[in-house]
Amino acid sequence: MGINQGALTEAVFYILLSLTQSRHGYGIMQNVQQLSNGRITLAAGTLYGAINTLLDKGWIAALPEIKDSRKKEYIITDKGLLVLKAEISRLEELLTNGKNILGE
Repeated sequence: MGINQGALTEAVFYILLSLTQSRHGYGIMQNVQQLSNGRITLAAGTLYGAINTLLDKGWIAALPEIKDSRKKEYIITDKGLLVLKAEISRLEELLTNGKNILGE
């Protein structure tokens, strides 16, 4: 379907997964840590660098700001959802091939 972005980093994968619901930066950090069972802890600089890249690629969008709130919320876009689904398919292929070769 023309979505050939290469492998996603684990952090980007979890950020996109987190943004299937609208969240602000700190909410993304918490959700990524929870989804990864504490394996991935995003520093603020890492998160906001990734958010800017994902915004530039059109994979996520910033929601309109709520009056009197300093928190900016983000959500995955249709393009980002295609990228996420393509990555899940790629990971499933890796897993299937690995299990087949190892006889599991």
